[in-house]
Order: sequence, then C-alpha cells, then structure tokens
Amino acid sequence: MVAGSGGAGAVRLRPPHNTLNERVVGWWRMRSLIGTAVVAAVLVVAGSLITPARDWLLGAAAVVGAGGLLEALIVPGWRFRVHRWEVTDEAVYVRTGAFLQEWRIAPMSRIQTVDTVRGPLERFFRLATVTVTTASSKGEIKIEGLDHELAAELAERLTRITQATPGDAT
Repeated sequence: MVAGSGGAGAVRLRPPHNTLNERVVGWWRMRSLIGTAVVAAVLVVAGSLITPARDWLLGAAAVVGAGGLLEALIVPGWRFRVHRWEVTDEAVYVRTGAFLQEWRIAPMSRIQTVDTVRGPLERFFRLATVTVTTASSKGEIKIEGLDHELAAELAERLTRITQATPGDAT
C-alpha cells in the first residue's frame, strides 16, 4: 500500500499495463551507439597523440567499442520488455530498469507539473518523453519512449485529471 492503510482511496503498487512504443528500442540503441562512438573516438584520438600509451588506449577503445556494441544489441530489447506505464484517475504507475528495476506510483494529488520533451533523436524516431514532477523527494517520474502524439494526449489528460483532483500537491 502506498496511500492510506487499506481504506478507500488507497493506491496499490501493481504492475502497470502499457508498454512503450516499439520504436524506443531503436532510440535506445542509437543513444548507446552514439555514446560508445564518442568514448571510443576520444580514446583513439588520445592513442594517436600519446605515443607511449598508444597500445593501451587503442586497446581500451576496442574494448569500449565491443562492449558498447554488445550492450546496444542486448539491453534495449530487455528494457523494452521490462518498462511499463499506466495512468488511472488515481495515479501514474511506472516500472523501469533493465538490471535494477524501479516501480513508482505518483498519486494525482501529488503531481505538480507535467512536461513533454522531444530531443532531436526522439524526434527522428517520432517519440517523446512525458515527465511528471511530484511533491516527492524522490523527484520526477519519466515515461520515455511514447509515440509523440500519445505523449501529447497523455500530458493533456494528466493535466485535466490533476486539475480535477483535490489537494495542493505538496
């Protein structure tokens, strides 16, 4: 139980029902590959400039490249199978994490702001992230990997429900 002690209006921790958009796997892979390429490129440039450490730096670049490629092939699909979200009239439910799983619930009465974000790579994949800021010390809840049109509708719905929910979100 998260709110209350079993009485009416209690919000229960339960698995959220909705999956993310399938395009999120490509977005996560691309982010991973770009990050890997940047780190590997820095190591290669450093290896070409620092002669005494050349073998060590180029070896590290190869390890980073191989590890990043392996991560990009495995982890995004795994994350897709784990990540779930749902919005009800009472709360926002989110489960995230590939290795360390986190379940979060934000009761509507605790929501302060709802934002939609679309970075350049997200726009390329026609995705968006909805960020729900709460009056919790744990911070915001992000639902990333939503179709951009669904994200806009969700933000609008959350705003309507939050405005109609009694409480001051503090």
